Amino acid sequence: MLVNSSDVIAALITPPGRGGVGIVRLSGNNLEPFFNALLGFIPTPRYAHYQPFLAADGEPIDRGIVLYFSAPDSYTGEHVLELQGHGGPVVMDCLLRRVIELGARQARPGEFSERAFLNGKMDLTQVEAVADLIDAGSEQAARGAIKTLQGQFSRRVTELLEHLIALRVYVEAAIDFPEEEIDFLTDGKVESGLRGLKKELAALLASVSQGALLREGISVVIAGKPNAGKSSLLNALSGLDTAIVTDVPGTTRDVLREQITIDGMPLHIIDTAGLRATEDTVERKGIERAEGEIKRADQILFLVDASKTFDLSADNIFPQADADLSQAENLTFVLNKTDSPAYVGFQAGQSKHPVIEISARTGSGLVELKKHLKKCAGYVNAGEGLFSARRRHITALSQTQGCIAQALKQLLTAGAGELIAEDLKQAQQMLGTITGDYSSDDLLGEIFSSFCIGK
Repeated sequence: MLVNSSDVIAALITPPGRGGVGIVRLSGNNLEPFFNALLGFIPTPRYAHYQPFLAADGEPIDRGIVLYFSAPDSYTGEHVLELQGHGGPVVMDCLLRRVIELGARQARPGEFSERAFLNGKMDLTQVEAVADLIDAGSEQAARGAIKTLQGQFSRRVTELLEHLIALRVYVEAAIDFPEEEIDFLTDGKVESGLRGLKKELAALLASVSQGALLREGISVVIAGKPNAGKSSLLNALSGLDTAIVTDVPGTTRDVLREQITIDGMPLHIIDTAGLRATEDTVERKGIERAEGEIKRADQILFLVDASKTFDLSADNIFPQADADLSQAENLTFVLNKTDSPAYVGFQAGQSKHPVIEISARTGSGLVELKKHLKKCAGYVNAGEGLFSARRRHITALSQTQGCIAQALKQLLTAGAGELIAEDLKQAQQMLGTITGDYSSDDLLGEIFSSFCIGK
C-alpha cells in the first residue's frame, strides 16, 4: 500500500562540490505545480527531455536533462522527477532553492529509500544494501551489496519464513482444532521440521556472518613497547608511509589508522603509542588512547623486538600498567625484526598466545600474518556466494535459532504443544524483523488457506 503523504521532498543526490553533472531529485504524489513552474509542460514518463529549468522570473537557472517516473513505477513508488544539470555548487544550490520555493521540503537523510520501503518497493535488507553499496570498501563488498539489493538475502529469509509458518500453522491448527485428530507430538513431522529449520538457520547464519565481515571487517590494534616496530608494521601492511619511523622511543604519540582489505575483508589497522611508564604529559595522553583502543579491538597484535633478548612467558613481556594483556584471548604475539642476526628464535611452548614471526622491514611473514588475521576473524572467501549483511541480521538469526532449539527441547522433553507454538511464534517474529515483513495477519491468512476449517 502506498504511503499517503502530501509532502514533496527534494534533495541534491549527487556529491556536493564541482562536477560535470549534478542531479536534484523530487518525490511526491503531486508534482504538477513543479512541472508547470520549472518546465512549462508535463514531461512524458520515462522519456529524456532536454529542457531549461526556469527561475521565478522565467529566466533559465540551467539547461539539462529532465526525467520523470510516474507512480508506482519509480524508485520510491511515488511520482519522481530528476533534474540533471551542470554540477556546479552554485547552480545546484539555485535549483534546489527553486524547488523548495515552489513547495518542496528538504528530504531527510535516507528519506527516498524510506519511502521506497514504506511503499513496498524494497524490503529492509535491500534498503540497507543501498547504503552498503555506496559505502563498499572493496570490490567483493560491492558485489555482495548488489546481491542483497537484488533480493538474494531476502529470498533466503523468505524461504525460511515460509517453512517456519507452515510448521507453526500445523502445530496451532492441531491445538485449536482437535477434531482434525492430528497427533503432531508423535508423528515426527514437527521434529523433522524443527531439525530442518535448525539446519537451514545454521547455514544462513554462516553466510550472514561472512557477509557482515565483508561489510564491516575487524579492527586490529598494533600495540607494544616503544621501538618494537609498530609504525613500521602499519606502513608495511598498508603499503603507505603513514607513520613516522625513527629510532627515538615515543615517536608515535597519537592513534594512527589505515584500512586495507584481505580477500575483500576490510581490516581497520590502528597504530598506537608505545606502552611504557613516562612522565611526558603528551606521550602519556597517547598511551591512554592506546589503552582505550586495545580494549575495543577485535584483535591485538603485540609486537616484540626479536632483535633483543625476550621471553614470551615472562611477566615483564608486557608493560607494568598493561599486565591484563596476558589474559586477552584476542592477542597475538608478533615477533618483529626476525631478519636481525641477533634473533635466535623462540620455543613453541613459550606462550599460550599465537606467535607470528615477521620482519616489517623486509616484508617477511606478512602473508602469514594476514592469513592468521583472516582465521581469527572467521572469514572464508566464498567468492560469488557472499552477500552483504549487518550485525542486526546476525542477532535476529541467532535469536531465531534459540527459539527453534527451545521448541525442539519442548517437543522432546515436555511435549508441551502450546509452548512449542509460542516458541515458533517468537521465531517468526524475530525472523520477520530482518526484512520488515512480519505481521500477525500473515499467520491468519496461512491458517485459513492451508486447512479446511469450515468443512
